[in-house]
Amino acid sequence: MIHINPSVLLVDDEVPFVETMAKRLAKRELTVDTAFSGKEALAKLDSGGPSRTDVVILDVKMPGMDGLETLAAIKGAHPNVEVIMLTGHATVESAIEGMKSGAYDYLMKPCEMDLLLAKVNEAVAKKRAHEAKILDARVRMHALRRET
Repeated sequence: MIHINPSVLLVDDEVPFVETMAKRLAKRELTVDTAFSGKEALAKLDSGGPSRTDVVILDVKMPGMDGLETLAAIKGAHPNVEVIMLTGHATVESAIEGMKSGAYDYLMKPCEMDLLLAKVNEAVAKKRAHEAKILDARVRMHALRRET
């Protein structure tokens, strides 16, 4: 079995937070890309980037395109990408709204690194299991077509 490190896109308008968190995640063998706005995140996902993104860690409160708008756009264009919302205390309701809109989970800022890593790994496992089911369905459909 080939082990592929989880690929994460970290999206937040707070540059020092993103830079620090990206270094901490990279030290734990995650492939990390960063974006400082919802639009930049979507552009990186649309381009495919240097590696496929498994999980987006997305701030809820950002200027311009906020986390909920970004989540909707991500789920519309990249439905298999899992999204973990990050929120401050004042925006818990928005994070819950994000869960209703397809986010995998949400975490409060500041969050413990072990908890964030556990959520990322759970989200990656869910994404990869879903992709395996899709691949299996395609193989079965192809086999059925060959039989007829």
